[in-house]
Amino acid sequence: MTDLQGSYDDLFTAVPSAFAALLDEGDVGGSVAVFVDGEPVVDVWGGYADAAREVPWQRDTLVNVYSVTKTMTALCALVLADRGELDLDAPVARYWPEFAAAGKEAVLVRHTLAHTAGLPDWFGPVAEVYDWPAATARLAAQAPLWEPGSAAGYHSLTQGFLVGEVVRRITGRMPGEFFADEIAGPLGADFRIGLSAEHDHRVALTVPPPSRDEDYTAGAAAGDAATDAPGPAAGPDAAPTPAPTAFRVRDGNSVAWRRAQIPAAGGFGNARSVALVQSAMACGGSVRGVRLLSRAGRDRAWEEQFSGVDRRLGMPISWGLGYGRFGGTYGWGGWGGSTVMIEPEARMVVAYVTQQMREPAQDTRGLDLLMAAYDGLQGLRTGG
Repeated sequence: MTDLQGSYDDLFTAVPSAFAALLDEGDVGGSVAVFVDGEPVVDVWGGYADAAREVPWQRDTLVNVYSVTKTMTALCALVLADRGELDLDAPVARYWPEFAAAGKEAVLVRHTLAHTAGLPDWFGPVAEVYDWPAATARLAAQAPLWEPGSAAGYHSLTQGFLVGEVVRRITGRMPGEFFADEIAGPLGADFRIGLSAEHDHRVALTVPPPSRDEDYTAGAAAGDAATDAPGPAAGPDAAPTPAPTAFRVRDGNSVAWRRAQIPAAGGFGNARSVALVQSAMACGGSVRGVRLLSRAGRDRAWEEQFSGVDRRLGMPISWGLGYGRFGGTYGWGGWGGSTVMIEPEARMVVAYVTQQMREPAQDTRGLDLLMAAYDGLQGLRTGG
C-alpha cells in the first residue's frame, strides 16, 4: 500500500485506507482531509506532484480544484448577504447596471448562485477569461437562454464572473482579494482565487485521464449537454447557436489561468484548506473562533432554489445557493475529481483534492472517501 504522510484519528482509518487505494490504482497524487467541529480528524497526503512521479506531494502542495472554487465564491456572497450589504432577492442590475442589457432585468442575485440565470455557456475566446473587464462585459451584453429562475443549467465557468462582479461592485475589491481579506486570511487557510508567482513551485499541474493528453476538454461541463436556442442576443431568424468554448487541460495548467481570477474554476488549495474554510458552513457559520456569518446566514445557503433536470449536466439536481444539495449533505466537485462535501448535522467536512483526472463517468473517488468518513463518524457517535 502507498505510504501516506500526515495524521488521522484511528476511528477514521477507513479514509486514509481508501485514499491509499486510489494511489495504488495509479492516481499520481493528492490530499484528503476530514474536519469535525472545525478540527482535523484526517489530514493526509501522498503520491507525487508531477506526472513524471519525481517530486513527492508535500504538505503544502497546491492544486487547481476547478469547480470546488464555486463554494468559496458563493461563501463570499453569503458573507455579504449576512452583513446586509447584498440582497439576494435584488436584481443583479441593482449592483451592476450594465447587466440589465439584452433582457436580463429580471435576473436576481440568487439566480446567479443557483445556476438559473440563463447564462450557462462561455462563447468567447479562452484568452478572454483572463481579462476580467472583457469577460464581465461579454456576459453583461449576453441574452439569457431561458426566463431567469425557470430552469437550471450548470454555469460551469460563467457563475464565477457573475457572482464575482457583484462582489466587486459592492466592495470595490476583486473576489480573490475579498476572499483573502475576509475569509482565508482570518482563518489562516492556504487557498487562493488567483495565484501569484511566488506559489508556482507548490503547484501540482493537472494530469489528464489515462490515454488522454493536454488537449482533453471539459466535455459536458463546458456545455456539451443539450444546447438551447436561441443563442446570445439572438432573434427568431438568428443562425443556430454556436458551440460553447471548450477548455482544455493545457488551459487550466497555463500560467495565465493561475494568474487570472476565475472564481468558478481557478481556485488553488489543498484538502486541508478546503475543509477548513467550509467548516464554517458545517459549524453554523463560525470555525476556530472566527465567525464568518450567522447561523441563519449559513442556513440560507441550504434553501432549495431549483429541483429538476439540469440542462447542462443532463441529470436531476437540487441547487441551493452556491452548493449542490444531496439530502442533508451539501457541496460540489471540480473537473478532475476534487470534491468537498459538508455534513452540517455532524459538523463534518470531507475534502479531497487531486491533480489526477479520471473520465467523469467512472469517477467516484470523492463519494468513496465520503462514505469512508461516515464509518469514522459512526465510531464517534458510538463513543469509539
